Amino acid sequence: MVVHLYGQACWNEKLEGLAKKYNIKIIEDNAQAIGAIWHNKKTGALGDASGFSFYPGKNLGALGDAGAVATNDNEIAEIVRSLGNYGSKKKYYHEFQGYNSRLDEMQAAFLNIKIDYIDEENKKRRKVAEMYCEHICHPEIVLPQNNGLSHVWHLFVIRTKNREKFQNYLLNNGIQTLIHYPIPPHKQVAFSNWNKFKFPITEKIQKEIVSLPISSVISKSEIAKIIEAVNKY
Repeated sequence: MVVHLYGQACWNEKLEGLAKKYNIKIIEDNAQAIGAIWHNKKTGALGDASGFSFYPGKNLGALGDAGAVATNDNEIAEIVRSLGNYGSKKKYYHEFQGYNSRLDEMQAAFLNIKIDYIDEENKKRRKVAEMYCEHICHPEIVLPQNNGLSHVWHLFVIRTKNREKFQNYLLNNGIQTLIHYPIPPHKQVAFSNWNKFKFPITEKIQKEIVSLPISSVISKSEIAKIIEAVNKY
């Protein structure tokens, strides 16, 4: 049995006790939280294993698709390596229905260089988020809460009730926004057995969320333009 967490936002120490009591593995989704810190511990090291995405748009991105699993559990590590190698531990012998998802050597080389800069890149993102949080002030805009944690701001997601109107307004002002993500997991066809269930908080948030531009290379003038446009909405 697996408890699935999303980066630092959902972590709760009580889960560790439950996991130990019922022999449950805690798998951490750290795809958008690399470099973040929760209670003086880096995310990606909170559970039994964690998944990392190195898609080019991530805080630590390769030049193509890439990802990794981190764990200090030798058994999990062996299984993951096998799954990524056609389910094989030994050539031509297959214990699992695996995949071909080995990390390309060139992507690994790029990441090996870029990882030295991840903390500085995250620091720049935090500065952008701080400026947004400090200067955006609008009664119809709900800003994200940092709660004093070391957030890495892969996305800067706000909420507004009339999202389509808000997005069109910003687009007319030369500012593109995105929705992360437009369909909640329990409404996906892939999870059809969950489609009949209602999760009112999830569904409310899903209708209101919109991501403002954020990156480590966005300029101060661009940030100021976005803040001004949002406040004039």
